[in-house]
Amino acid sequence: MTFRTGDVLLECVDSVLAAPDIDELVLVNHDNPPEMVEQLEQRARHDAKLRLVHTGENLGFSKGCNIGAQAARGDALLFLNPDAVLKPGDASRLLKTVQGRAEPAIVGARLIGPDGREQRGARRGALTLGSALTGFLGLSCAFHREHEPLPSRPVAMPTVSGAAMLMTRRGFERLEGFDEGYFLHVEDIDICKRARDAGGEVIFEPRVEIAHVGSTSKISQIKVEIFKALGLARYFTLHGGVVGPLQGFVLGPVFLVGAVMRSVLFQIQARTAGKLPASEL
Repeated sequence: MTFRTGDVLLECVDSVLAAPDIDELVLVNHDNPPEMVEQLEQRARHDAKLRLVHTGENLGFSKGCNIGAQAARGDALLFLNPDAVLKPGDASRLLKTVQGRAEPAIVGARLIGPDGREQRGARRGALTLGSALTGFLGLSCAFHREHEPLPSRPVAMPTVSGAAMLMTRRGFERLEGFDEGYFLHVEDIDICKRARDAGGEVIFEPRVEIAHVGSTSKISQIKVEIFKALGLARYFTLHGGVVGPLQGFVLGPVFLVGAVMRSVLFQIQARTAGKLPASEL
């Protein structure tokens, strides 16, 4: 699924098309610029492995992934962010790791940023109200585990990243896919939670390292933060038990205020570092 990702999208597509262990690439195009669409269509004309699905508008991450999964023909589904670069053998390693696991099973890769370090989000604990609040406020919390020692083999992990996540079709359909109530962010936390609750396994695969740029879509920071806030409120509404609806009602405004504050802070920091024109503050 891609929405105005930029030139890194072509690097992502080329890496997947070059991978011998990938049977097909279904790319869900959420309103990319015409010049980018033309380059994608050129690749599709020259490589039957690439199939394009044009939605005409940004329908969100969850819905885009579900559309792609429905269009795909394989028994295994690898969800890959449009700014992630796959290496030959990555997909087959993830597939081998998911085989024999209790379904619905999810296997997530280790994400490596442009600085060569493991990115936040590839391995996380179970989301709690405390970890959500501390993390959303930018405080340190045990939810993120990228600073822990790297395991040498696949390990159980409450939450892995949707930026590089593999599931069997059977497991994906058992969960009825991603929850389309999440537009952007938190949907991967949700599907991992639902997989665990259904008796499945969520596994972090440290031997698969995938380069991931991150934050490449042309969308304003404040929108990203608002979608994240709404996602968190939805998560605690759905997974909060009998008090879930009350939690969502109370936390929604809190997370939204925090989203605006975080966005302003990020922009001030970017302006101070000289990365953002004053007119964009």
